[in-house]
Amino acid sequence: MDLKEGFIAVDWGTTNRRAYRIDPSGACAQEFEDAKGILSVGAGEFPGAVAEIRTRLGDLPLLLAGMIGSNRGWVEAKYVACPAGIDDLAEALVWAGEREAIVPGVSYVGDGRADVMRGEEVQLLGAVVAGHVPRRALVCHPGTHNKWVHVDKSRIASFRTVMTGELFNLLKQHSILADLLGAEAEPGEAFERGVTHALENADLPAELFAVRARVLLGEARPEDAASYASGLLIGSDVRIGLSGLVPGDVFVMGSPKLTCLYAAAIRTAGREAIELDGEESFLAGIRKIAERISK
Repeated sequence: MDLKEGFIAVDWGTTNRRAYRIDPSGACAQEFEDAKGILSVGAGEFPGAVAEIRTRLGDLPLLLAGMIGSNRGWVEAKYVACPAGIDDLAEALVWAGEREAIVPGVSYVGDGRADVMRGEEVQLLGAVVAGHVPRRALVCHPGTHNKWVHVDKSRIASFRTVMTGELFNLLKQHSILADLLGAEAEPGEAFERGVTHALENADLPAELFAVRARVLLGEARPEDAASYASGLLIGSDVRIGLSGLVPGDVFVMGSPKLTCLYAAAIRTAGREAIELDGEESFLAGIRKIAERISK
């Protein structure tokens, strides 16, 4: 499959998908995003869902990343083990058809742990090949399942996942705190108090209940609850992520809505944070993989 004449790159997640038409110069000529993640596509319906993408962006080859390659997706693309670089991903592509290739995820086993990622690896390594992340660095990738990634020699050396985003969503939807967590969490005094508490104390389950108790007893404002609870969760996340041995700046990659919160928490913890746009990094990574295919 020669991608020199252009191709479509797809970041296909669990609940959403984003597709980009990349022209022969490597520029993004057109894109769209919708809520047709893999969980909304039934068994045997992926060829039709792929045809929809071509209807919108053109009859071009597809290079797909994310949960589309999981055992719940179209065709499973097995994980590449750490340490993993951009060449390792390109060499392990799985072909779903003559003009459809799926990028594998990355796995880590070591230190008594096991971990996996899908989709984040393209962004992470894209930022490395674009020169936005150095050859050795600590990268924080906020999302439903936040990743703390140790990059070494321009490869993903190891990583750890923290389920912070999913926990916050569960609290918003199904917990006794649900009626207090409807507002948007924002950086500020309440958020920073939550971060500081989590960095200094290992009592997250107890302090979460105290969010409600303080409001009931007039010790806290209900409008601050979401930011404080978010600070508690993200502070606990940052405490885990900064426990490694990678010094220097922390590169925080993803959507600006999340990177600003994590960057604020990391600075509260005494480390400098550099925010990177996840979409730009994804495109840099997928272009580099496309170059490897076209050689």
